[in-house]
Amino acid sequence: MSRILLVDDHVEFLNIQRELLEDAGHSVVTATNGIKALAAVEAEEFDLMITDIIMPGKEGLEVILELRRRHPLLKVMAMSGGGMVGASSYLDLAERFGALHTLEKPFTATKLMDAVTLVLNA
Repeated sequence: MSRILLVDDHVEFLNIQRELLEDAGHSVVTATNGIKALAAVEAEEFDLMITDIIMPGKEGLEVILELRRRHPLLKVMAMSGGGMVGASSYLDLAERFGALHTLEKPFTATKLMDAVTLVLNA
């Protein structure tokens, strides 16, 4: 299937998503922050990156902006629980910055898989 880079600083959440994606046949590489995500994109090719927005170091919005400049063909999805401002504000920005789809945390396995299928087939 597809190679997916999954980025989230919450390791338990990251591992659950990784297992769901791998069970669906995808090859998944994980990163726990934006700096590691950008390094992974430079080292390997991916069909899709799914990134959290609020992370230490380099946040997801910064990663999306940088990817649009350096790897404009890489498909990107964003997810967020919103922190103190609310998820919709961050997710709206993520779409303006180039994310093809967004998910508000928490989300179901079905929502994740439907979104991945939608974006990969776009």
